[in-house]
Amino acid sequence: MPPIATPVLRALPNPTYSSVMTLGEPPAPPAAFRRALETLRPAEVRPEIELEDIPAPQRLAPYSGAVGASVYRDDDELAVGRLIMLFDPDGQRGWEGPFRLVAYVRADMEPEITSDPLLGPVAWSWLTEALDSHGASYAAAGGTVTRAVSEGFGNKAEDPVTTELELRASWSPLDEDLSAHVAAWCDLMCLAAGIPPLPPDVAALHPRPARREDPKVP
Repeated sequence: MPPIATPVLRALPNPTYSSVMTLGEPPAPPAAFRRALETLRPAEVRPEIELEDIPAPQRLAPYSGAVGASVYRDDDELAVGRLIMLFDPDGQRGWEGPFRLVAYVRADMEPEITSDPLLGPVAWSWLTEALDSHGASYAAAGGTVTRAVSEGFGNKAEDPVTTELELRASWSPLDEDLSAHVAAWCDLMCLAAGIPPLPPDVAALHPRPARREDPKVP
């Protein structure tokens, strides 16, 4: 019986990467993003508005931040919204520069208002006029205005019909200081809630904490 040949094993060359990889600390965000982020949460807003930090989407841009807001009259919530800041050092298609702001506002409205065919152009003018009145430089603005009607059926047939306005918009701020853009967004929410903007000579107040943090009255 012929002898069985023993195969010769060759040693593989050293792998390109170590079998154990050590990940360092993630790089710090760019200075331009950090400066803009500091202006996204204003120190003063009008008393009807409550602001809070909210999670920002992670897949739209390399860096992002966001704030949410509600507009109240007494204890009635009239409008809600969010403002998202996106930053991509290389920019993206349709942007004018490295920054993009994305705004959302939703407010309850009377049925006769939502049925007005001019509501869309008027609601869009609320945003553009607010940006202009605060001196916010921007480019490539676009968005949509949606009217939503909710009717109840079945065991909800007795529920009242509700009508809402939703405005979604985005634009590119042309500077790192976003405070004027935030102020314009706050004005937009108040207008959607039926509250006129503050006169120029009336100062805003320091924002209250989020309502869920308010102390309870015994």
